[in-house]
Amino acid sequence: MTTGPLEYGDDLRARWTALLADHERRTAPLDGRKHAAVAIVMVDSDADLHDGDPIFADGPNPDWSLENVPGDTSGLDGRMEGVAGGAAFLLCRRTSRLNRHAGQWALPGGRLDPGETALEAALREVDEEIGLRLGPDSVVGWLDDYPTRSGYVISPVVLWGGADPELRPSPDEVLALYRIGVHALRDGEPRQISIPESDRPVIQLPLGNDLIHAPTGAVLYQFRQVAVLGRPNTRVDHLEQPVFAWG
Repeated sequence: MTTGPLEYGDDLRARWTALLADHERRTAPLDGRKHAAVAIVMVDSDADLHDGDPIFADGPNPDWSLENVPGDTSGLDGRMEGVAGGAAFLLCRRTSRLNRHAGQWALPGGRLDPGETALEAALREVDEEIGLRLGPDSVVGWLDDYPTRSGYVISPVVLWGGADPELRPSPDEVLALYRIGVHALRDGEPRQISIPESDRPVIQLPLGNDLIHAPTGAVLYQFRQVAVLGRPNTRVDHLEQPVFAWG
């Protein structure tokens, strides 16, 4: 079994491009929902330079309590530590000033503007949210659309962001930006738990000292299965969001 961080470079990009191309991507009709796009932006990371959780320097924010998280949360406090090193993706902690999903984990992305394609929206949102300007040539591949409880259909794209790009997170949207080593996603044990409000299982991805839930958790889980573990056509549309993410 492969252990340790993944080496960032052309070989990794070529492998993931091939695996994502083999994946038979599923789209979802809008059916009155809004269309959004998110990006899994791949960069390099250093376990010493990029690890740690600055927003927890003075202790956990009570607004990020795990009290409403379903399942076993013993030993968790929400910190995102011990996850950097090697090929990594960028994960945002949303600012508490946002009207919806404040403080939650998210990939860069947002709603399509009129006339935009999903790719155009993803590239624009990456530029606006984290200050990274990429072009269509950065595309590695696509994952399945994921319909959300809040009335969106999310189209996820994997982008190659460069080894160490200059990142300028927008303070209006992003409280903190993390480089999450793909090995942490690969080596964690995803879990699916039951909740009384739904007959679909809630997906939980352990990262750092927290749990990542759908929709972000569903997108990252499919990326893990399809690209990282080489299991094309793994589906995630049956995976549920926790109730606190339904609004």
